[in-house]
Amino acid sequence: MVAQQTADVIYLGSALSLRGTRMHFERNEEIFGEGEASEYLYRVVSGAVRTMRFTSDGRRQILGFHLPGDVFGVELGASHSLTAEALSSTEVVVVRRSLLEKAASEDPKAALSWLEYAARTLDEMRDHALILGRKGAGERVAAFLLSISRRLVHGQDFDLPMSRADIADYLGLTIETVSRSFTEMERQCAIDLPSSRHVVMRNPSTLALAAA
Repeated sequence: MVAQQTADVIYLGSALSLRGTRMHFERNEEIFGEGEASEYLYRVVSGAVRTMRFTSDGRRQILGFHLPGDVFGVELGASHSLTAEALSSTEVVVVRRSLLEKAASEDPKAALSWLEYAARTLDEMRDHALILGRKGAGERVAAFLLSISRRLVHGQDFDLPMSRADIADYLGLTIETVSRSFTEMERQCAIDLPSSRHVVMRNPSTLALAAA
């Protein structure tokens, strides 16, 4: 982990912004570990981050992907409930948690911004739980692609920052099932796959129907 002395800002709503320090992490490098003290919060500047935990039998469960602009690492307790790793060469802004707590305690508008951010985070977790609980494999993968395409804001042509193994661990599927779903979507002319990670959304409405 290499620190860069470049100040930057984490925004948690219109009334809450915190200055921090930019740091760099290499691919697969751990940003923080489950059980470590949650002394900081983070915003992705470039690259991408996965947050995950391991089950008692050693299996990896990915709970979220964090893309440029996303804030992560916020905890209610004193320690991290998840592990965070860089998916690729990644820069993040790091801010002390105590600054967030101080701002929220001193300014009602800042406290409201913090509550709104927490509510958005809960909504995202609920939506992901609904995908896992109610959709088949093809539906899960279609919903995932639609979500990522909206978050990356690159139109209909983008590179996935995560591997198919990451996608499988996020959606509760096997790598083979994810690959078959991609192949089927390509056969239906819903997407093109010039490479394993480059996706062209040829027919988003077909994906939307598959994800419904």
